[in-house]
Amino acid sequence: MTQSPQPLAERIRPRDLSGFIGQSHLVGVGKPLYRALQQRTVPSMIFWGPPGVGKTTLARMVAAVTEKPFYNLSAVSAGKAELRQIVQSVKPAPASKPGQRGLFGAPESADTAQSVILFLDEIHRFNKAQQDFLLPYVEDGTITLIGATTENPSFEVISALLSRMQVFTLNPLTIAEIEQIIVRGIASLGIDIDDDGIGFLANYANGDARAALNLLENAARLYRSAAITAEHLRETLQSKHLRYDKTGEEHYNTISAFIKSMRASDVDAALYYCARMIDSGEDPKFIARRMVIFASEDVGLGDSNALTVANDVFRAVETIGLPECQFNLAHGVAYLATAPKNRDAGDAYFRALDDVRELGNLSIPLHIRNAPTQLMRELGYGEGYQAYTDESLLPEAIKGKRYFRGQA
Repeated sequence: MTQSPQPLAERIRPRDLSGFIGQSHLVGVGKPLYRALQQRTVPSMIFWGPPGVGKTTLARMVAAVTEKPFYNLSAVSAGKAELRQIVQSVKPAPASKPGQRGLFGAPESADTAQSVILFLDEIHRFNKAQQDFLLPYVEDGTITLIGATTENPSFEVISALLSRMQVFTLNPLTIAEIEQIIVRGIASLGIDIDDDGIGFLANYANGDARAALNLLENAARLYRSAAITAEHLRETLQSKHLRYDKTGEEHYNTISAFIKSMRASDVDAALYYCARMIDSGEDPKFIARRMVIFASEDVGLGDSNALTVANDVFRAVETIGLPECQFNLAHGVAYLATAPKNRDAGDAYFRALDDVRELGNLSIPLHIRNAPTQLMRELGYGEGYQAYTDESLLPEAIKGKRYFRGQA
């Protein structure tokens, strides 16, 4: 096995589109990013997609086609101080020559080439104040911002900044694409692996190339064998030598244990799993967002105030951040875990959804239809409507059916 201090995923990272695998809807011939790289036009943009699908690789490719200074920061560790240094590094633009005119006869503006490319990984980790700081520099072109995020930018990026950036959505890699990347990793490591091993890796990855490459490299390091098998890979997953990966299987196992502990009203277990996720580097907003869902899904009508509490916890986490927001999380977890549980509202909704999907758009009773025009009134729309009635207002085919079986 070839030894290197650099992770395998970094060693085999492609430098141009000829070696890039996946995301053909963006990088295929004639597609948006293909054109951007071909024309060397780099607007501010966000790459949104799950882990290990090429966000960082594409950002580096896009930045490489420019001759502008390139800065690479992680929003996990960077703050305003680092951003301020980058802004201050931009050289003042040369002044226009006296009398020089630009397009439409207006005085020519400052040379917009005097700017930098800033790649901000995990941009969703930047709070509102940090994003506000970036806004004027993105707006005036001092910074061309390229962000990468696994979270929906509509929720995580302020609207003013988002409106000045182009969002590109990346998809999970297919099994076939993951297998191509694994073959490259095998060649880089100088090892052999059978078809069963490749299949195991590709399925384990679940669309995340980095997860497959990390497991492959760890197995090769642990077993120091020229031929890695599927059994080696399975055993490696159980090895204590592997560090907790918040984007891998342990991430899903822990959030599952957290939710189920709150559902069982086991407040101690819920607090333990919450602490474990935070200590492992989990985004506290991810935990708080799951708590908001839990407040309606599991607590529901058992304590309707739970939704208010969970929303307040989310806003506190979003505004305050770590480490202080741990108190807010603990408060919310203890409240939700000890609250009475009632799933009647959610269960009723999904019973209704089953009928919607099975029966289609059933005809709505005429007397509860809107009647804004004379023709509609003549056809009987709204006729006989009573605001307060014991009559079922469901379509005729399911009239009188009960979805909600509890009591508010």
